[in-house]
Amino acid sequence: MKVLSIQSAVAYGHVGNSAAVFPLQRIGIEVLPVYTVNFSNHTGYGAWRGPLIAPDDVREVITGIEERGVFDKIDVILSGYQGSEGIADVIVETVARVKAANPNAVYACDPVMGNAKSGCFVAPAIPELLREKVVPVADIITPNQFELGFLTGTDPHTIEETLTSADAARAMGPGTVLVTSVERPDREEGTIEMMAVTPRGAWIVTTPLLPMKANGSGDVTAALFTAHYTRTGDAADALARTASSVFDLLEATHRSGERELQLVESQDAYAHPRLQFPVRQVR
Repeated sequence: MKVLSIQSAVAYGHVGNSAAVFPLQRIGIEVLPVYTVNFSNHTGYGAWRGPLIAPDDVREVITGIEERGVFDKIDVILSGYQGSEGIADVIVETVARVKAANPNAVYACDPVMGNAKSGCFVAPAIPELLREKVVPVADIITPNQFELGFLTGTDPHTIEETLTSADAARAMGPGTVLVTSVERPDREEGTIEMMAVTPRGAWIVTTPLLPMKANGSGDVTAALFTAHYTRTGDAADALARTASSVFDLLEATHRSGERELQLVESQDAYAHPRLQFPVRQVR
């Protein structure tokens, strides 16, 4: 499998492509990373250095890949943090060109815009561009609960509300929605859930909620779920594998006391997920 991943990159730490590429490689996937920013570190530190990469420069890199004659061999286009506003057009164009070369290619969009605690942390125009331009051409989207609410103009909390919001998102274009953080009010204390909603049904998995904030964990989640689901077409299995791998990554990070994901140290969790959390069908 080949994945064309259009995301941010940082030199220090693990977010965007700097979080997604290695786990994908560790499960045997070839990744073609294209950067939308090249920062020293993620913006959560409040200070960083390095450039936003101009949309035309991103487009040039992708055109160069196309000129190598590999578009027909790309199975997945994956996008995450977009950086500047013009990246949306580049992504949409790229999806069309790859799918023209390989109609079976899948586009997975991680609509990165913010979370319930921090609000939006992207440029003001990005959320609207995601909703109006990018998400409608996606096959898979991987929002958190906050992002799902923004995309659909809803405020999901319960399982039923989240299912309804996911259906509204699916009506926009994507066939599959992975909600990466479901925090329903009646869940067991100290837990968090992920939900996958597809044309064939919906499944949920519950894991312990660790007392930490880990930048980049959503990027790993989106990458692993997309890869597993594209390989097998089995959303429940993809959900189980992703939840297992990401929890073990987060637990290792929490134990380390470090702020950045222990991405390399946790590599066996991607290659050999323990599948320790049962997945249940909710529709």
